[in-house]
Amino acid sequence: MKPRKIVITGGPSTGKSTVINELKNRAFTCFDEVSRDIIKEAQQEGIEQLFLADPFLFSRKLIEGRLKQYHEADKIDKPLIFFDRGIPDVNAYLRYIKQDIPEEFEKITKEHPYDRLVFIMPPWEDIYTTDAERYESFNQAQLIHNKLVNYYKELGYYLIFVPFGPVEKRVDYILDCIKKHS
Repeated sequence: MKPRKIVITGGPSTGKSTVINELKNRAFTCFDEVSRDIIKEAQQEGIEQLFLADPFLFSRKLIEGRLKQYHEADKIDKPLIFFDRGIPDVNAYLRYIKQDIPEEFEKITKEHPYDRLVFIMPPWEDIYTTDAERYESFNQAQLIHNKLVNYYKELGYYLIFVPFGPVEKRVDYILDCIKKHS
C-alpha cells in the first residue's frame, strides 16, 4: 500500500517548517523544503538569489529535489508522509513572477499527484520574518499565497486552510482533518 502523500504549503514564513518539525516530533515521516539548500548552494557560488537570477534553473533544481522526495516516499512503509511544499509549488512560483510554465514541468506535476487534501498555511503577519534565503515582503508573500491557492485548485486538489494558533493546535487541526477525510 502506497502512503498518503500530504502537502503542507503556503507563502513564505507562514509556519510550514514549524508544523513539519512538530509532525516529526510526533513520529511522522516528513520531507523538508528543498529550496533552502538550493539557495545556500547558489550563495556559496556567489549567486545571492538564484530564483531571481535564473528562475528556470532554480525551478528545475526544485523539481528534481521534490521528485526525489516523491519517489523516496514510495519506498517508506508508513500510512502518512508529509511534505514541506510539493511539486506544484514550483509552477505557482513561476506564475507569480509572470513566467510561462514549461510543458515538461506541467507534465511532471500531473504525473506525480499527492493526496487530494492539501493544507494551506495562510499569510500570518504576526509571525512573518525575512532572512538570507527569504527575501519577499509580506505583501509579496500574500501574492504568492494566492498563486499557490489558485494553482492547486486548478489541479483539482481539496484545499484546507490551517487556522492561526500555536503549532500544536495547527498540527492537531491537520491530523483531525486527515481523519475526517479518510
